[in-house]
Amino acid sequence: MDSIDRQIIKLTQDGISIESEPFKEIARHLNISENEVIQRIKHLQYQGVIRRFGASIGHRVIGITANAMCTWNVPDERVEDIGAIMAGFTEVTHCYERPKNKEWPFNLYTMVHAYTHSECEKIAAQISSATGITDYKILFSEKEFKKTGVRI
Repeated sequence: MDSIDRQIIKLTQDGISIESEPFKEIARHLNISENEVIQRIKHLQYQGVIRRFGASIGHRVIGITANAMCTWNVPDERVEDIGAIMAGFTEVTHCYERPKNKEWPFNLYTMVHAYTHSECEKIAAQISSATGITDYKILFSEKEFKKTGVRI
């Protein structure tokens, strides 16, 4: 990744204009062609620097206000397999492993978004059924203070 790639990321990380040629202004700003901007973005995706390039919807604005961090107590030797199953659920937007400790025995975390708490609970029950993991807790968000993507 070179300095132009970094500038492209900085210029697009907060969104692009909604128009027929949204990369023209970025190209003009960087003194390169519009096609080069597009090709560089594709290459950054291919390299895995950019995971996806798409719309980000404010889920709370459209009524998806039940946000649940589901915490799972998974045997250490099963974390990879169980994590892959959990990550495969379309309702799961994040899936992470974190270390257990004596006060908190949970090591896998999944984030689920739905319209109601009961929908989140149903999804967690489906994940539990699919994985056989029955020791879990659901932590619902009460207030969102900040939410952004990673910035460079």
